[in-house]
This record gives sequence, C-alpha cells and structure tokens, in this order.
Amino acid sequence: MRAEDAIATLRAQADPTRAAEMRAYHKQTREVLGLSNALTGELAEIWRKSLDQPSLVLLAKGLWASDIFEARICAGKLFVQARLRPEDTAAWACIAGLVPDFDSWAIADAVAMGGQKRLQQDPARLTEVEGWIAAPHMWTRRAALVFTLPFTKSRHPSATEADARTRVLGWCETLAPDRDWFIQKAIAWWLRELSKRDPDRVTGWLATHGATLKPFALKEASKHLDR
Repeated sequence: MRAEDAIATLRAQADPTRAAEMRAYHKQTREVLGLSNALTGELAEIWRKSLDQPSLVLLAKGLWASDIFEARICAGKLFVQARLRPEDTAAWACIAGLVPDFDSWAIADAVAMGGQKRLQQDPARLTEVEGWIAAPHMWTRRAALVFTLPFTKSRHPSATEADARTRVLGWCETLAPDRDWFIQKAIAWWLRELSKRDPDRVTGWLATHGATLKPFALKEASKHLDR
C-alpha cells in the first residue's frame, strides 16, 4: 500500500459538510476531509493487517507528510495492534518521531494509542518519554502523560507497573505548576484514572500537591474520590 493510494482512498470518502464542521470544532487550518473516527479506524485496520512493520512505518510517514487531518489520524492508528515483536523497534521510533509535530489533541491521541502499546511492550522506553516533560513544546509534555495512561489500569500492578506509577506521579508533580490548560487536563486525567484502582495513592498525591493544580484540574482529579 503506497501512501498515495491510501490518501486517494481517504479523499474518495470525503464529506465537505462534515469537513467544515470538523474544521471548526478541531480548530484546524490544515485540510480536513470530514471522515468519521470509525471510518479512519476501519481503514487503518485494513491497511495494518496487510503490511509488515517496515511497510507500516513507510505508510505512516507518507500519511503524516500529507498533513491531511484524517491522514495523520490514520498514521497513528496503524500502530494500535499488539502483535509486533519487542525487538521490532521501528514502530516506536516512528511514533516517537511524530510527537514533536503534534498540534491537535485528536491527532495526538490517535498516535498515543499506538504509543501506549509500545510502552507496555517495553517499559524501558519510559526513560525516553521522561525527557518529554521538559520539552518547550506543550504537546510533547502532554504526550508523556497520555502515552503512559495504561499504567493506571491494573488493580494489582506488577513491580514494573508500580514503578511506572511512581515515576509518572513524579512527572505530574513536576508539571503541576504548568498553567497550560491541556497540561492541567492531562494531569487530572492521569490522576482520575489511577484513582479508580489506587485511590489512596491519588489521595496522598493530592494532599501534598493538589493545591498546585488549577481548580478545574483538582476537581476532575478528585472526581472518583468524592463518591
């Protein structure tokens, strides 16, 4: 599958009316085709099932380079499958290489889905991700938290998962003074998800650092603790 052919397939499904609505909602200046999230997911699944990792990486880079909204979302969704072998590092290198270009939550979160799986596959990559929290690029800082959300999911975390939680909670502490709305939202998101499985840990974090958060973020982080 060449990127040119994939883009032609996307364009063939374009909906100009929906595109105008999406362009306004997502505040996009790039080209928007008006494709649903379900459709981009279906197409990405078809493509990734028929390609090996080198071909997936090549297609993802081509889709990303087009700078079409839905093409960039598809580029991220190409890597959500979990069947890649740990020694296959090209997918992670491609995903991490896209992060500095993030400028939209929808695109960033589509790429994060694949990034999350690659981090679970090899938690040693957290060392690389940790460097993102000092980036001047807000979306890169945010990605450090969104990529690591799966480490909040287990009620009985392994030693590796527990270490990851401690590490990311430290990142949350570092980022808490950051006044950017998206960073505050990401911190609250991470804490809220962890509170579903480890409420005592989040309660303790908030008791020490909660006053550093903006009021809306503190409220959201505490959402499940109030029940």
